[in-house]
This record gives sequence, C-alpha cells and structure tokens, in this order.
Amino acid sequence: MAGNNHGHTPAAWTGVTIAFIGFCVAAAFVVLANPIGFWAGMVVVVLGGVVGAAMRAAGLGQAPKRQPQAQPQAQTQQ
Repeated sequence: MAGNNHGHTPAAWTGVTIAFIGFCVAAAFVVLANPIGFWAGMVVVVLGGVVGAAMRAAGLGQAPKRQPQAQPQAQTQQ
C-alpha cells in the first residue's frame, strides 16, 4: 500500500485520529459503566468520518484514479 500513497493524506489522518479518540472515549466510559459517555464517544467516531469526508471533498484527500475505458473488440469470424 505504501507504493500507491493509500491513506497518506491530511483528510485520512485527521478522520482516523478523530475516530480513534472517539473509540478511546467510548471504551473508557464502557469501563466506567456510563452509557451516556459511551454514546458521546460514538458520536465523536461518526464525527471523524464526517470530517474526513468533508476534507476529502475540499481537496485534501487522494485524487480518485481514473479507470481506462474498455474499447469494444470486434468479433472475429471463425
């Protein structure tokens, strides 16, 4: 994956970092048996995905690869 620069963008790093913090918050509140804190952590996880997608839309993500169009091949008579 390192050869194609997969995930090495500001959008990816920011989204994953925010989601990781949300998972840590949710896990801490699971241990503390506090369901409201757990759901607050899960909201932060979703927020990480939203922020990552917004940053990608703003041009801070990896550009999508364009697949070459397949040319129809002529059928040969046998």
